[in-house]
Amino acid sequence: MSHSRTKIGVAAVSAASVAAVALAGVAAQADPKEPTLGGEAPIDLKIGSAVWGQNELLDYDPDDPNEFQSILGSEFNSLTPENDMKWSELHPEPDVYDFSGADAIMEFAEANGQEVRGHTLLWHSQNPDWVNEAGGAWTCQEARDVLEDHVATVVGRYAGEIYEWDVANELIQDDWDEGGVKLRTEANPFLKACSEDPVALIGDVFRWAHEADPEAVLFLNDYNAEGINAKTDAYYDLAQELLADGAPLHGFGAQGHLSLMYGFDDSMQANFERFADLGLKVAVTEADVRMPLDENGDPTEEQIALQAERYDGMLQACLNVPACTSFTVWGFDDARSWVPGVFDEGYATIMTEEFEKKPAYFTLLESLTDATPGRSPRTPPGLNK
Repeated sequence: MSHSRTKIGVAAVSAASVAAVALAGVAAQADPKEPTLGGEAPIDLKIGSAVWGQNELLDYDPDDPNEFQSILGSEFNSLTPENDMKWSELHPEPDVYDFSGADAIMEFAEANGQEVRGHTLLWHSQNPDWVNEAGGAWTCQEARDVLEDHVATVVGRYAGEIYEWDVANELIQDDWDEGGVKLRTEANPFLKACSEDPVALIGDVFRWAHEADPEAVLFLNDYNAEGINAKTDAYYDLAQELLADGAPLHGFGAQGHLSLMYGFDDSMQANFERFADLGLKVAVTEADVRMPLDENGDPTEEQIALQAERYDGMLQACLNVPACTSFTVWGFDDARSWVPGVFDEGYATIMTEEFEKKPAYFTLLESLTDATPGRSPRTPPGLNK
């Protein structure tokens, strides 16, 4: 797939044309564009949204975008495929790849001057039937061969076009799950096949991704991984083990799927700092803040205010750690949020179904505007990889 850019030649302009341009400039100053999240962010921090390309972008016409596409293209400077790069969508049969949704996202991003975070290469969930069914019978070498082919094919296709990859997603289960905090060896068909040394396989997945695209920044990623807890302690140990073995691990991502039914973990910044001290990038990769609603499906004013506070809490933890390279919301409008389909909660995003901006949106915008006047970087260029 080629993303060629049209080169426009310079032509002489008449005095009338110059005057018209000058008048247009005055008009633009009199009626400036509204600020956007991506436009107000520090230059060294990407502000992104997840999007399902197969559902939302296949019909994209740069000259005639719909309202959703216009907002997606203007508010954010980073996109994450919500589903289009997961195995079930991308690799539905052993010898079949379907890149249509993923390609649509890549093409939309290029048309709108955005970058893309890849998501995800190794996960226990949303795998196609052929992987789930065959996984239990694979030898470790068979599992490695399938996984290496997938990583090389997918990462190689988009080499040089994806700035960060969630290489391994949700590897460690929570402490309240049966068996406590540990690798999801039984649930993940690849780790199960290589259960004698699953960490070696994880390290090799990072190596295969790095070989396919040496420029991409490669992440571990999980939920309930915002603050310092038993789960992130396990990730901290895993990161140290992978780094000691020479694996090209570059980052740690906290998803940021929060609920107002629970408190906010104030140790989020400290957690990011300890991973940054290992030399890793950090990121908020899938932020939303859901809540139980009343009988009419509405939140209270207190919930709306607290939602804005929680979103800002995650953003502040990111802004205060220069190694934090991206802050991504998991969809920006309630109509496309995954939350109501999974939880008995809702109102989780920063805009309503009608694209009305919530207080959470304006709180994020204000914090981004205040963080670094003039979009100056938080650290000198090149200080972090």
